[in-house]
Amino acid sequence: QVQLVESGGGLVQPGGSLRLSCVASGTIRSIHTMNWHRQAPGKQRELVAGTTSTGSINYGDSVKGRFTVSRDNAKNTVYLQMNGLKPEDTAVYYCAAVISTMDRLSDYWGQGTQVTVSS
Repeated sequence: QVQLVESGGGLVQPGGSLRLSCVASGTIRSIHTMNWHRQAPGKQRELVAGTTSTGSINYGDSVKGRFTVSRDNAKNTVYLQMNGLKPEDTAVYYCAAVISTMDRLSDYWGQGTQVTVSS
């Protein structure tokens, strides 16, 4: 069984920074993609940033230049450094990963962490 656990969310003022972490645990053979998504109230879930096992990275247009995703493969962890936060960044942030276990390749999602940007 595989679990993804996010941490690091909270309340921050506009222009501030937060760093989110997501750790994958369980009977993992390999992790392919590890991504961050977010969903604001009344809006569709959107991709914030994505990473692959080969080091490729991509960002959603709304966060380019402000957010940085990084990954520690030895720790099965992906990070999201968020700088220059804006009220429109307020959302629940989810970690998602494509993971191979001993008998299958599946998508896994964390429970989400709330990020609120407000003065």
